[in-house]
Amino acid sequence: MQSYDIAIVGGGMVGLTLAVSLSGYGFSIAVLDASTPEEKWLDAGDDVKPGARVSAISLASEQILRHCQVWDAIAEKRVCSYQDMSVKERDSFAQIQFSHQQVHQPALGHIVENERIRSALWQKAALCSDITLIAPSHIEQIHMEGTTNVLQLSGNQLVNARLLVGADGARSQIRQQAGFPVTFWDYGHHAIVATVKTHGDHENTARQVFTPTGPLAFLPMWEHDMCSIVWSQDVEHADKLMALTDDAFCQALAVAFDTQLGPCALVTERQRFPLRMQYARQWVSEGVALIGDAAHTIHPLAGQGANLGLLDAAALAETLISLKQQEKDIGKTENLRGFERWRKTEASQMIASMEGFKQLFAGNHPVKKLVRGMGMSLGNALPGFKENVILRAMGVKGELPKMALLNAKR
Repeated sequence: MQSYDIAIVGGGMVGLTLAVSLSGYGFSIAVLDASTPEEKWLDAGDDVKPGARVSAISLASEQILRHCQVWDAIAEKRVCSYQDMSVKERDSFAQIQFSHQQVHQPALGHIVENERIRSALWQKAALCSDITLIAPSHIEQIHMEGTTNVLQLSGNQLVNARLLVGADGARSQIRQQAGFPVTFWDYGHHAIVATVKTHGDHENTARQVFTPTGPLAFLPMWEHDMCSIVWSQDVEHADKLMALTDDAFCQALAVAFDTQLGPCALVTERQRFPLRMQYARQWVSEGVALIGDAAHTIHPLAGQGANLGLLDAAALAETLISLKQQEKDIGKTENLRGFERWRKTEASQMIASMEGFKQLFAGNHPVKKLVRGMGMSLGNALPGFKENVILRAMGVKGELPKMALLNAKR
């Protein structure tokens, strides 16, 4: 039996951020995951094929990663800091532009491959004497006894922890075992993701086009002519697009994007993922807490899923450190309620915003298109409106954990 104060199930970027944030504060921490990062990612050069999944890292998330002392290693290469954002509706005059100059920041955010973030955090965690990385590991049974959580791993290995944190994704084993109820609905969309080469220069601009069958985003990557695409389509259209040859798919992609960046060519294979909103109605109980996709998943149209998860990790770390300093029980439900209320409020607001935005651009009725066009034109010209939207997207508005604040120090 290996005993720890905190066992984090899920060694992705959210779970690892929690572990590294807690290091040095007197906790014994275990991180369990089914896999380890490939060694190539942190030191990857241009010869390594781009990762399939990327995240738009906000300013707040950047600060959290700086607090974890990994941002410099991540940002050293294969990162695009985007300065501008363009949002349009296809076949309409509706459009709005955002710029870093409007908020007096060097960038609006950064496009980073998920595996680079995970690899940097994993290497940092491996250097921390109070963190034990248990991977690859497979959980066969979970015993939740209120004051004691026991994980039975393959090979009869046992792990005991006072607090068990589920950072294990949308199909969270921890959430299911704890019996936390979930509200969800299917968006009826699948996201097609890939990396493409474009004829035109992306000019460090994130672009999004709303089409009648779903939004299409081109996210700028570290090379001036390379973008990560996220094409959210209803299931019928996603099936047709995935059945196309590479050349036919790229032609359809360029047309849907109004050839803003010219012809495209695939750099990676296409992948597709079903999209649904999911929200755990309970995040904590005696000895258990949820963070990241285990607690909530949202539509990717604003690229805020990873940022929400990193803020969850920072908020839980702040809560647990405070409890430790006050010599309070880190697993007691009433001591974790403040974290739950805090992050549930932020997550529910983001879910509502994304759903409202999605519904606003759903449908192709001429009157609705006219209203959208007038609304976006007004927003483009209204003083203060765009600045507020940008600051919210950058994660610098709302109730933030201390380590997400600008110039936060460890």
